[in-house]
Amino acid sequence: MKETLPIAHCPLPMAPGGGSARSVVAGRQAAADRGFSLVELLVAMTLLTLIVVALMAVFSSTQRAFRASVTQTDVLEGSRAAIDLISTDLRNLTPCDGTSNYVVQNVGQSGLNFFVTNNGYLDFTISSYNYKPLMQSLVGSSSGALRTNSLQWFFVLGRNNTSWTGAGYIVNSSSSSPLYPLYRFYAQTNVSLNPVTLFYLFQTYINLSQWTNMSHVMDGVVHLNVRAYDPSGYWLTNGYAYWQSNRPQNIWFSAPFFGEVGFACYSNAVPAAVELQLGVLEDRALQRTASLGIPGSIGLSPAQLTYLQNQSGHVHLFRQRVTVPNVDPTAYP
Repeated sequence: MKETLPIAHCPLPMAPGGGSARSVVAGRQAAADRGFSLVELLVAMTLLTLIVVALMAVFSSTQRAFRASVTQTDVLEGSRAAIDLISTDLRNLTPCDGTSNYVVQNVGQSGLNFFVTNNGYLDFTISSYNYKPLMQSLVGSSSGALRTNSLQWFFVLGRNNTSWTGAGYIVNSSSSSPLYPLYRFYAQTNVSLNPVTLFYLFQTYINLSQWTNMSHVMDGVVHLNVRAYDPSGYWLTNGYAYWQSNRPQNIWFSAPFFGEVGFACYSNAVPAAVELQLGVLEDRALQRTASLGIPGSIGLSPAQLTYLQNQSGHVHLFRQRVTVPNVDPTAYP
């Protein structure tokens, strides 16, 4: 008869590898006890999120600094190129030595060497082109002081061997796209002809808005000023009275416009030095301003004007004084 052992004395099944099932279960329970709980996973995910956010902030600030550096480099390169181009034309300034009668209306008979006026004037009369300077609030000013960005256009007469050369610069402040583009005019004529025809041609391009007949130099020029100085270093303004014995000869002055005086030099008069001021808006500020415009409109929209009035910190100002080698001392008593 076959002997049957008691159930209580039956050993547990053997697990693979020779271990008992009880030890396997205990091992699995220990492994489960060593795993991450839901709270621990949430804490880990929160910490990882904070780390990613911090890294993104660092990356964003680095990108912002990089873009600012690139923008500043572009503004510096473009502005310096424009300054060099204008300075070259100013150094070539040459008197035409025409006969002067001190009458502005007859400037055609006396020639015209150097002409500077603001964008609100064309020739010697007020134009219908309504121009107002861009006024910007100064950063950090507690008194609410404003910076005046005025635009002037000017003509420079030069000579190259047997040819008169005429160079002119103007910012089209009525343009809505692109904004504040700087244009350069250049033409030549035979030295036997009256060089004032070059000035009249430049003036015609402006009157008829023939901007494609001139070279597009750069955009974003919100400030363009030219000041003339005599051989003693004094600023030539309309402060000279007609009765003064030291009044420069053959120079006509206009009324001041927001602190800037226009003038015309003819016959043998040219300034001894010219100070050039150029204010250029940063690319990103210029793009932001363009995005606020109204398609098909002329000039700045109210939103664009409001935005630009608070962007004085994004305008880079360049200033350079250029000496004129061809100055005639006899024009200054």
